[in-house]
Amino acid sequence: MTKFLVLYKSDQSTRQRMAQSTPDAQAAGMRAWKDWAARAGSAIVDLGSPLGPGSLNADGAIGGFSILQASSTEALVDVLKGHPHTECGGTIDIYEFLAMPGM
Repeated sequence: MTKFLVLYKSDQSTRQRMAQSTPDAQAAGMRAWKDWAARAGSAIVDLGSPLGPGSLNADGAIGGFSILQASSTEALVDVLKGHPHTECGGTIDIYEFLAMPGM
């Protein structure tokens, strides 16, 4: 299995999104993440965490990360279908972990 770094990006920081969200919307968002995590199952190495401010790049705010594993990039894309982050308008970048010779 290959490991991948998954970055969750948005045009708004996680902190801003949470501050503008109602308690009911926050609870619904957490249910959506838990449901997705249950479907992803063993593909999850580390569910990760939201990230605080200062995580900006030219393409928008990096709001969080996960470490996932799959047999290929294509298989990982299947795992990410219907992910709650994309359902609320965010984007996801994936980066394959490369082997380090001698390590």
